[in-house]
Amino acid sequence: MARLSSGRKKGFRSGGLFCFAPHQIMTLLAFLMLNSCQAEANTNAESRATLAKVVQDTVPADTAQAVQVPVAPSTYTFVGVGDMMLGTNYPSASYLPPQGGATMLAHVEDLLRDADVTFGNLEGTILDEGGTAKRCNNPKACYVFRSPESYAEHFQKAGFDFLSIANNHSGDFGPTGRKRTKAVLDEVGIAYAGLAGSDEYAIIERNGLKVGMAAFSPNSGTVSIHNYTKAREIVGKLEAECDVVIVSFHGGAEGAKHQHVPRARETYYGENRGNVYEFAHAMVDAGADIIFGHGPHVTRAMELYNDRLICYSLGNFCTYGRFNLRGEAGIAPLVQVEVDAEGKFVGGKVTPVYQSYNHGPKVDAQNRAIKTLQRLNAADFPESPLILGEDGTLSKKQ
Repeated sequence: MARLSSGRKKGFRSGGLFCFAPHQIMTLLAFLMLNSCQAEANTNAESRATLAKVVQDTVPADTAQAVQVPVAPSTYTFVGVGDMMLGTNYPSASYLPPQGGATMLAHVEDLLRDADVTFGNLEGTILDEGGTAKRCNNPKACYVFRSPESYAEHFQKAGFDFLSIANNHSGDFGPTGRKRTKAVLDEVGIAYAGLAGSDEYAIIERNGLKVGMAAFSPNSGTVSIHNYTKAREIVGKLEAECDVVIVSFHGGAEGAKHQHVPRARETYYGENRGNVYEFAHAMVDAGADIIFGHGPHVTRAMELYNDRLICYSLGNFCTYGRFNLRGEAGIAPLVQVEVDAEGKFVGGKVTPVYQSYNHGPKVDAQNRAIKTLQRLNAADFPESPLILGEDGTLSKKQ
């Protein structure tokens, strides 16, 4: 039911240091040794002189190095991004990017790694071949994603710790696709969550910090966004075991016409996509500290609720070959959020990115995702104390 990992980390920041110079330590040792000698030989001047010379020879007068004892940081940084599908070999290898996808995340790798924990949504399967593709009425317009297994290394290199596999594409190649996706992610040390009955949540540890993630969607085989009782149970369990809890959801209608959060149930092509506003609030009430939403393939608003950040949709972050990237669908926020040891929002930063049909995400000098978020935040959550500055800085209204 759960996954526990204590794998790699990108270098925690130390909150403070207790420092002792080597000469101070040696002086203390000399003092203790002298007392010991005096107890056995009382006033043996020759022994004391010999010991003093040892101390003098061991500790140079100009020594300035310090022995440092790390102290746990008072805040932690998390990065969240939206949908990722680096390329698909189905229905044709022509939908794969050049250089084996190795450069798809290169322009934002430093930003992704600048965090204690990094999250994204894996939109599709990781499978070289095989599996049974889901049925499509029109194969030419069939959106079924199968990325080569080597692409998992690109996520690992970019610094991802958690990937959600609760979405409408995680089952594109049936049980074979899901099983192999999990195995490949295990091989590169990336935790995942969102499958009903088997991998409903994941827990990782990073330098003494225990972080839990749960993922939900309205799609078959995943942990349901509609079952609030089950969702509260999972999040409550994580809240009891972990220092910080991340909840991911794949929900809401798709496209620029559905960019606002309606605070009601959303239906898209006859499918109940959930009431993401109600769900997000319920998960915070149950113990979630950060909510990362995705699914609409466009950016949606953010809000602060009970000192917890909710991102309703992080848009298309790195989606090559088969995604519409026109207009709002081609821009997205890379969200960095800082929380205290209890998971409360402290601050953050939005870095706007854009992608095109021939390259992965790059930092957007036009700041389009920031402007979109400012507009949507004001329209959808005017009561929220969240402030998004022109430079992307996130803060709380005092």
